[in-house]
Amino acid sequence: MDNVTSEVSQTGRFERVYYYLYLMRKNRLLMLGLCIGMILFLTALFAPWIATHPEDAYGSLNMKEKLRPPGADHFMGTDNYGRDIFSRVVIGTRKSLSIGIGIVLIALIIGLPLGLIAGYYGGKIDELLMRTCDGFLSFPQLLLPIVIGGVFGSSMKINMISLAIVWWPWYARLVRSQVLLVREQLYVMAAKSIGVKDRIIIVRHILANSISPVLVQVSLDLGYAILASASLSFIGIGAKPPAAEWGLMISEARPFFLNFWWTTTFPGLAIFVSVFAFNMLGDGLKEVLDPKVR
Repeated sequence: MDNVTSEVSQTGRFERVYYYLYLMRKNRLLMLGLCIGMILFLTALFAPWIATHPEDAYGSLNMKEKLRPPGADHFMGTDNYGRDIFSRVVIGTRKSLSIGIGIVLIALIIGLPLGLIAGYYGGKIDELLMRTCDGFLSFPQLLLPIVIGGVFGSSMKINMISLAIVWWPWYARLVRSQVLLVREQLYVMAAKSIGVKDRIIIVRHILANSISPVLVQVSLDLGYAILASASLSFIGIGAKPPAAEWGLMISEARPFFLNFWWTTTFPGLAIFVSVFAFNMLGDGLKEVLDPKVR
């Protein structure tokens, strides 16, 4: 009997997976975002082999090639130090994606369990955690990272950690709101009534049925995290020269962009494409995973 039940359960899971894959294939927004996102990840993975002048991404200078327009030798032109912009944008893809993923991952690691605990147990624990979230959310998004960067020094790691500190309350609040809806469901109450341990209920029943909005938010936040990181690098808090990072590239090219448009255009397009791709992916996932939207 148990074997039959297990087989039926597995068949149901496979049917749901196939159903969601079918919806994903039919969703143009999701497929567009997924395709661009895959191109970005493959570019980051094979960046040293794609870059035509990889040495230019690591501090090599060639003043004879200074501010050359886009051409056959330099697809996106060169910057004020004679470095190939195409190679620096390609290598920068690896850095920017790494920072974006790191920000979202750290924020999720902090916010997800705190949101689960606050929503499931409620009471004073909920009140304490939510007021802590309110304290962090009271700061403008970039102000706290700027303060942290000023105190501890500016670097890519500090940039990533400081932005994650600002980001985690959003995940805590999102997860808490989902838990408040799920914890009153009959299957949760039934599990409690038969003595199932809290941690098992939280992981198997509540988290499993609250994860869809979190996945959507993660997809959307990847683009915004890349944009926020580039913003900090642009104002000098983040990556330092000669690192190939999109925000830093735009910052270094500020004095020249009126006469040499390519110096800021291509790093800016890289940021735009990344944010656009992850926004499309997030919107598409929302349409697939949310029955109301679907």
